Amino acid sequence: MDMITNILLIAGIVVALYVLIKILTAPIKLIFKLLLNALIGFLLLFLANFVGGFFNFYIPVNLVTCLISGVFGIPGVIFLVIVMIFFF
Repeated sequence: MDMITNILLIAGIVVALYVLIKILTAPIKLIFKLLLNALIGFLLLFLANFVGGFFNFYIPVNLVTCLISGVFGIPGVIFLVIVMIFFF
């Protein structure tokens, strides 16, 4: 093999590894972000119930409210509080 073929082969391997690493790290970042958002939403749901206990207000902890607060995080808990205040 001559020198140009070796350089092109090495460059192709480097590009392929870079693309592979990018493809594999994107889902990991997304999963980490969703887990962090779920943890914050979960803690805020219980914080809203703790503070709401002083004002005779609570958000029932069930599958739907856990999913909303877990997936949407802070905006999800705010939505649940608004729904509970105005509609229940």
